[in-house]
Amino acid sequence: MYAVVVTFTVKPEHRAAFAALMAENAAASRRESACRQFDVCTDPARPDEVFLYELYDDRAGFDAHLDMAHFKAFKAAIAPMIDGVDLRGFESVVQ
Repeated sequence: MYAVVVTFTVKPEHRAAFAALMAENAAASRRESACRQFDVCTDPARPDEVFLYELYDDRAGFDAHLDMAHFKAFKAAIAPMIDGVDLRGFESVVQ
């Protein structure tokens, strides 16, 4: 398995638009054959922070996700809405 954690810092004036785009992206991502989990989380104490937990069959599955049309459109649309993004990938070491 390959796990991905992403934290977005969203500009306050774009929270609603970002959330709508994220909902579309998450739904499309969950339909990908290699995607096993795609969670979108927030903490009410930090409303400008959006945390993703994604799980794929392997790194190749995640790489395929990055090449999907829906992801490319999402990435382009949110670019002006965010102040930052932190993406980290983790390979499973214990089965």
